[in-house]
Amino acid sequence: MQAISFDEFLKVELRVGRVLRAAVFAEARKPAYVLEVDFGEAIGVRRSSAQITDLYAPDELVGKLVVGVVNLPPKRIGPVVSECLITGFHDEASRVVLCVPEGSVPVGAKLL
Repeated sequence: MQAISFDEFLKVELRVGRVLRAAVFAEARKPAYVLEVDFGEAIGVRRSSAQITDLYAPDELVGKLVVGVVNLPPKRIGPVVSECLITGFHDEASRVVLCVPEGSVPVGAKLL
């Protein structure tokens, strides 16, 4: 594992967002959803392609708080431009479990 400085870590904008829409990403090579996530007034709504279909259905995601990296450059994934990276962890079966706040946190809040 490569060590980074605390100042480097502070450059990563990990923010809380609320999923507004989730739809099957039919054109994706691996099963995925296209999410629209509201990161608050200062950042706005961002789109993301997320390979989280094993544990989540689109209707379960709407309204859910998630943690996303919002300062990566946009990345084209087929016809979708992903504007943020929604975070998660692989479980023992290699399914992605979303990283979510445990309590009520305002959208746009930064991970400290």
